[in-house]
Amino acid sequence: MNCFHCGRAVEVKERVGFRDTCAGCDRPLHVCLNCEFYESSYNNQCREPQAERVVDKDRFNFCDYFAPARAAPSAAARTVAASVGRAKLEALFKRK
Repeated sequence: MNCFHCGRAVEVKERVGFRDTCAGCDRPLHVCLNCEFYESSYNNQCREPQAERVVDKDRFNFCDYFAPARAAPSAAARTVAASVGRAKLEALFKRK
């Protein structure tokens, strides 16, 4: 997984402990923003319906459903996807 704050790759051997921190930025790793189930468009921003609500998504928590998120796509891939999306929107709303 990658750290939500600095993007540093973090090797997960067995599981992420409640108090584990990133070696690069010293931020907690057991947070919603690093979880496989985190999704900003869902209720409580979590795809796990049984998970309790966590208010601070960037602070450590004791959620039993936490699963390390897979590595995020590279910055180049995100940039290409954003430019393609922007081009589609501009074509859609282009004035005649």
